[in-house]
Amino acid sequence: MKKFFCFLLFILIALVGVGFWGHQQIQRFIQQPVHTQPDQLLTLERGTTGKKLAVLLEREHLVNDSKWLVWALKLQPEYNNVKAGTYSLTDVKTVADLLTLLNSGKEAQLAIRFTDGETVKQALKSLQNAPHLTHELTDKTEAEIMTLLGLPENSQGKLEGWIYPDTYNYVPNSTDLALLKRAVEKMQTSLDKAWAERDEALPLANQYEMLILASIVEKESGVQAERARIASVFINRLKSQMRLQTDPTVIYGMGDSYNGNIRKKDLETPTPYNTYTIDGLPPTPIANPSESALMAVAHPEKTDFFYFVADGSGGHKFTRTLTEHNRAVQEYLRWQRQNKNK
Repeated sequence: MKKFFCFLLFILIALVGVGFWGHQQIQRFIQQPVHTQPDQLLTLERGTTGKKLAVLLEREHLVNDSKWLVWALKLQPEYNNVKAGTYSLTDVKTVADLLTLLNSGKEAQLAIRFTDGETVKQALKSLQNAPHLTHELTDKTEAEIMTLLGLPENSQGKLEGWIYPDTYNYVPNSTDLALLKRAVEKMQTSLDKAWAERDEALPLANQYEMLILASIVEKESGVQAERARIASVFINRLKSQMRLQTDPTVIYGMGDSYNGNIRKKDLETPTPYNTYTIDGLPPTPIANPSESALMAVAHPEKTDFFYFVADGSGGHKFTRTLTEHNRAVQEYLRWQRQNKNK
C-alpha cells in the first residue's frame, strides 16, 4: 500500500510538473513575435478551427511553429472565439496581439478617395483599382449603373456629377456598387440641402441644373474663396441670356482628343458641351462638384460681373464689360510672357 501511495504521489508530481511546463510553453508561444510584412492583411474564412488557424499562421510565415496554438485556445478561452474576416496586421507584434485582434472582429479598414472635380471615368477607374473590393459593376453599362443606383431619369443616363468627392472607408470584400451608392447618396443629400436653401430668383429650373453649374464652377477655380463670385458671373450670364463661354465645358466635349491645349478651332467646333456654341447649360455636369461649389451656386455673390480671367496668382480678375475684360486678358498675357522669359 505504501508503494502504491508513493507511486500516486510520483504521478501527481509528474503531472503537476508537466502541466507547469506546458503552461510555460503556451505562455512562451503566445508572447513570441509575429513576422508581419508592411500593410499585410490576414483573411480568416468562416468556420476556421484551431488546427486550421495553426496551419494558416505557418503558411503565411507569421510564426515558425504553431503546435502550441491549439492548446493555447483550449486553456485560454479569451482567445478561442476567432471571427471570420480580413484583418490588418499593422499593429500586431506578438501571437497574443494577433489572437486578441482575431477575437475582436475588427476588420481592416481600407479607404478610397474620390477627389474634387474628377470625372466619373476617373472615379470608376479608382473603384476598379481599389484593393480587396468585390466588383459587381465591371460588365455594366453606365445606364445600367444609373438604374442600380436609382438616379433620376433627367440625368440623361449619365453618372457624371453624382459622385460626392470624399474619402470612403470600407472593409475588404465590400462591393463597388455599395461603395458607389454611399457616394451618390451623399451627393443627393448635399444637393437636396443646397437646393432647399438656395437664394431666390436663381435662373435654374431644377436640382440637376444646379449640379451642372456647380460642376462648371468646380472646374473653373480651385480657390474656394472666389467660387461664389465665379458663380455670380455665370448666374448673371444666364439671366442676361448670354452664352457661358467657359473653357472646361469645351475640354469636356473634346473628350480624349484634348491634348492639353485649346485652339480657336476648338472653341468654334460645336459639341453638346461647347458653351461657346450652345445657349445655356450643357446637358450634364462635366465633373463631380465639391460641397463648396454646390453652395457657391446656391448662394452666389451679388455682383455685376460678366467676365473673369486668370490673374497669374492662382485666382481670377473679375470685370463688368468686354472692354475691361479684354484689358485684363492682355495683362494676363503680359504676365505670362514675363514669367516665361524668366
